[in-house]
This record gives sequence, structure tokens and C-alpha cells, in this order.
Amino acid sequence: MTDLTADVLVAGGGPAGAWAAIKAAEAGADVVLADKGYLGTSGATASAGTGVWYVEPEPEAREAAMASREALGGYLADRGWMARVLDQTYANMNELAEVSRYPFPEDGNGRQIRRGLQGPEYMRRMRVRVRRSGVRVLDHSPVTELLADGGGAVAGAAGYHLREDRPFRVRAGAVVLATGGCAFLSKALGCDVNTGDGALFAAEAGAELSGMEFSNAYAIAPAFTSVTKTAFYSFATFYHADGTVLEGAGSQRGRSVIARTLLSEPVLCRIDRATPEDQRAMRLAQANFFLPFDRQGIDPFTDLFPVTLLAEGTVRGTGGIRITGADCSTTVPGLYAAGDASTRELICGGFTGGGSHNAAWAMSSGTWAGKGAAGYAAGLGARAGARTVHALGGAGVRPEGPAAGGHADYVAAVQAEVLPYDKNLLRHGGRLTPALDVLDRTWRQLRGTLREEGAGIVRARSAAAMTAHARWMYRAALTRTETRGMHKRQDLPDQDPAQHRRLVTGGLDDIWTRPEAEAVAS
Repeated sequence: MTDLTADVLVAGGGPAGAWAAIKAAEAGADVVLADKGYLGTSGATASAGTGVWYVEPEPEAREAAMASREALGGYLADRGWMARVLDQTYANMNELAEVSRYPFPEDGNGRQIRRGLQGPEYMRRMRVRVRRSGVRVLDHSPVTELLADGGGAVAGAAGYHLREDRPFRVRAGAVVLATGGCAFLSKALGCDVNTGDGALFAAEAGAELSGMEFSNAYAIAPAFTSVTKTAFYSFATFYHADGTVLEGAGSQRGRSVIARTLLSEPVLCRIDRATPEDQRAMRLAQANFFLPFDRQGIDPFTDLFPVTLLAEGTVRGTGGIRITGADCSTTVPGLYAAGDASTRELICGGFTGGGSHNAAWAMSSGTWAGKGAAGYAAGLGARAGARTVHALGGAGVRPEGPAAGGHADYVAAVQAEVLPYDKNLLRHGGRLTPALDVLDRTWRQLRGTLREEGAGIVRARSAAAMTAHARWMYRAALTRTETRGMHKRQDLPDQDPAQHRRLVTGGLDDIWTRPEAEAVAS
């Protein structure tokens, strides 16, 4: 067992975690960052390019940016938070240019274009900056549970060094959960580490979640690869297997059309509405999107190719740990959340913001959470590391009955309920209810017996996190008896003005939901 102490522990090494670690260190905190993978290469951003919600500080441009997606999100976003994120993203992107010397492309006038980032280069520079900030980085060292003091405040975390094959523990004044969302091991690019662990840890500490009904994001991908870039398909035409046009597939509800068709036949695609200038811009924005096509001799702009839909869950959905303060604090003292681990309802409402909004939220929430955690830890002073602590982990680490393995069986059981289009994307109460019954039984079985030794504890905890996520999602989906945002109920296709509210979700053995009592402070 490795024992460490720190002012702030950051769990997760994606953009949100990296920004949180840097800003906590800049605020004077002693920081440890523990990542499930390797800081700089793991996670959804590091493997791809992403747009960024970067808008010049001009009132008309900012107003247009905020208004553009409000209706799609069911008017559940918060204007105050949207404005804050636009301000912070503008500052952070400029900081990337000036401090990290990120090589943004230039327009014809030599002015840098700061509306996008190449994930590998972005995260390589973030790793360098994290290390230069004096942060202690634990690569390949996933957190497996939180620690709390006698009053219930979060006081650190325990985890497992995969490379060294031994456990570790970090006593800390505060913890930032930036562990990413949950994609249910759907094979979406970069999402192999996104099993929703942080939300499980938060719920075990007593934190709440929000927007979990808006967690059914699916991305379009070529059938022969895991690379997703849904924005490119706005330039595409989709076809039935017989070559006739698939009407409605290119609309805002296009993924539902594609999903219904995929249940009975292949769907073909051609990105044939992109101009030569668009095509050049696409290759510049995300070169790896084109690698699978190039290897197979397919020109996606002129040739037909088969497509599928890959579940991205809360990675591209908006649900996550509920934020209760401007510093990204939660309902639990000492616990902060950032990035895809936290709800993005505040800026997206009930509809995915895609990569651009998620990237903006990651750097903004990471900045605020890092500073907030540093301030909280400073307030504790010397007693932060001297507190008596206890571990909070339950399912997958401390079973209620005789321990047994079998994490893979539980993962398969969850995937069978959340990956099929006709259960999760094409929602209907008649299918959601029996699916939730299965998931509840799966949870009881897992809670009763699942535990694995050594590095197996990481896999067992991920299985528990995915099971918990699926149950939160479907309980919230059944509670929201309307269609709003990405939550589309086939049996309840209309929006209900009386349900213009956010839903808060929580619990583990017994899942509960309730309307949010008041607006989140901005």
C-alpha cells in the first residue's frame, strides 16, 4: 500500500482533470492527479480533434451562441452558466495559445483560429504543463473509492497502481472527480476508460446526479471503425440498402431515423454535400476520421459506405454529478466535479452540446473545480491530512454476501439493456420498465457477491458503475413522462410545459428522482 497526502486529489487525466490540477497548483495547493490511463493519451479527447465553444466577447455573437441550442435542450440550460463558460473558455483558449504555445491554424490574415483543438497535441501540452506545475502524476492508477472523515466530508481516495500491482491511498483536503462519463464499453473511440466510475464514487458519498434521462447519446460511425465525428455527417446523404434515399436521416431527429432503419437493414452513407473547401477543413480538423477510409480505398465524399450508431452515454449526453456551487462543488463537503463526470445541463439543457460545448465545459469546470478544491483544502489547514478516514466503496469492493468474481457477466447484462437502439434511443415505457427491472436484479446480484482481487477490483468497480448508471438513466427516463431534448419517448411524443424542470436523481440500492427545488446558483 502506497500512502500519500495532498491538499487536492484530482481523479482523472482528461482535459477537465488536467485543468483542475493546474489551477489548484497555481492556487498554492499540493496536488496529486491519479489517472486510469496515461495523462495525455487516455480518454475521448486525446484520441481525436474537437471543436470548442469559443466565441469572441461581442454581445451579439455571445447572444447568438447562447440562443442557438436552447430550444434543442428543452430550455433547461442556465443563461448565467452559459455566459460564465463562454468567458472562461475564451480565457483558457487564449491561455493555451500564450502559455502552452498551442499551434492554432491561421486564417488568410495571419490571425489564429481558436475554435478547435487537435486532441493529441492539446493533451500532450496539457501533460507538460501539469508536470511543470509541480503536480504529482500517478499514471495507470485508477481511483476505486472515496474516503470520508467522521462528519461525512470527502477526505481523499483509494485506488490501484496497475503497473506496480499494488493499492494506494491519498489523504486529501478535497477531491475533484474528473473521471469522464459512461459509454458502457460501446467501443466508441477513446471511451474504453469511460465507465462512469466517478458518479458511482460520488453517489456512495451521498452526492446527487442531474439530467440522467439525457444520457442516451449515440454517435454515427462507419460500420468498420470506432471513429465518430457526427458533425461531419451534417454534410451527408443517407441511403437504404437498395440505394434509395433514407428520408429524414439528415435532420435533427436523424439518428432516430437511422436507428429505426438499422433494426431491419443496413444504412449507407456518402458525405456528398461537402464542398471542396469543406472537405479540406474536415481533413484539417480531424485527420484520424479519414484513416480507416484511406486504408480501405474508400473516398467518403464520393463512395457509399455503411454506418452504425455507437452509444456514448454520458460522454456526449448531458447527465452527471449535480453541481451546486459556482466552484463546481457538490452536495458533499470536500467533493468537486468537472468535465463529463458532472452534469452539462447547465449549458446544454437536455440535448448534447457535442464536442464543442463539452470541450468548453471541461476546461471551464476544471478551472473552477481546481480553484474551489484548493480553497476548501486551505480552509482546513493542517487538520486536512490528520483526519481519521474511512472508505466509502460498496458494490464491487465490499459485497454483502460471499465474494465471487464475474465482472464480465455483469457488463454484458448491462450492455444488453442499454446498447440496443429500441431500448435506449427509441424509448418507450413498455420497454424501459422491463429493462429497469432486469437492471435492478443485476444490481442486487452484483451488490451481493461481486469482488475481484488485485487489479480485478478496477474491473469490478467499473461493472458496478455501469450498472448504477443504467439504473439512474432509466429511472429518470421513466419519471420524465414527456419528450424533451434528446429524451424522446415514443409513447409520450409531446413536450409537457408542466415538466419544464430539471430532475435530480440519487441512491444506489434504492434509486430515487425528484424535481430540482430551485435553480442552480450561477
